[in-house]
Amino acid sequence: MRRRDFIVLIGGAVTTWPLAVRAQQPAMPVIGYLGNSSPDAWAGRLQAFRKGLSEAGFDEGRNVAIEYRWAEDHYDRLQALAADLVAHGVNVLVTPGSAPAALIAKAATTTIPIVFETGADPVAAGLVGSLSRPGGNITGVTALAFELGPKRLELLHEIVPSAKAVATIVNPTGGDVIARQTRDLQAAAQKLGLDLLVLEASTDGDIDTAFATLRAQRPGGLVVIPDVFTNSRATQLAAMALSNNAPAIFQSRDFVSAGGLMSYGADIAESHRLAGTYAGRILKGEKPADLPVMQATKVEMFVNLKTAKALGIIIPLALLGRADEVIE
Repeated sequence: MRRRDFIVLIGGAVTTWPLAVRAQQPAMPVIGYLGNSSPDAWAGRLQAFRKGLSEAGFDEGRNVAIEYRWAEDHYDRLQALAADLVAHGVNVLVTPGSAPAALIAKAATTTIPIVFETGADPVAAGLVGSLSRPGGNITGVTALAFELGPKRLELLHEIVPSAKAVATIVNPTGGDVIARQTRDLQAAAQKLGLDLLVLEASTDGDIDTAFATLRAQRPGGLVVIPDVFTNSRATQLAAMALSNNAPAIFQSRDFVSAGGLMSYGADIAESHRLAGTYAGRILKGEKPADLPVMQATKVEMFVNLKTAKALGIIIPLALLGRADEVIE
């Protein structure tokens, strides 16, 4: 063999050897992440989800890839986005943030494991047959945040004890889960001796109409019932509550950061972290049917003192002492 031919042969081996090695390496597993909102709005949730994944032994880009699909608060896009992730053949499909997204994913595949994260009761929402034995290809985390409406009303009553009536904004298209929350809130209002004004809103125009009614009726406060629509309008609702001089309480810190008076709800970061750990455990081989639905039990309370001052409200010191964070 001529020296030149030998050099060419060795050079070709050096060029092709790494490609052959890479071809023999197993493909990195892929998580499909179906988000209701946007990556900017959910930056904290994503950080918590990745933390849970890491606790289960997976780090994005190192030994797991994540395919993100964002509805950008347009929930009519969820079905097509879920179908796209299924078509990509992801190993696990994660649906954080809402029961509707999880139901769409459940309808899209009976074989790909699904991990949901929701504030709703997964049994009542039709996601699983029971919390202890979810069955099928789906399991996840519930914060049961939607069960906290009566407590939110109690806290608002503590802030404005002289109020005789309180309003609530509710999405009438939210189904049985939202209807039950409304009934629970009505029962709580009756116990507190309050009249409850129910304002329906499922579009931005409906929100304008609801606040027009609020201005005319002048209730002493406002409780926003959380669902996929109102959650996506937290900033708008906070601004309109403040401009209409309405003390308001919602479920998430986003509302308070945007100028809302107060929030009381599940620790969203915690439930997303738990969803990350479940996704990791499934990647390791565990079956959704064998993983009981986890319940995140930690709740958080946030108060905006700047908004309280603008509304002319003095927050009781005892309540401030119970808050996880006071925004000044």
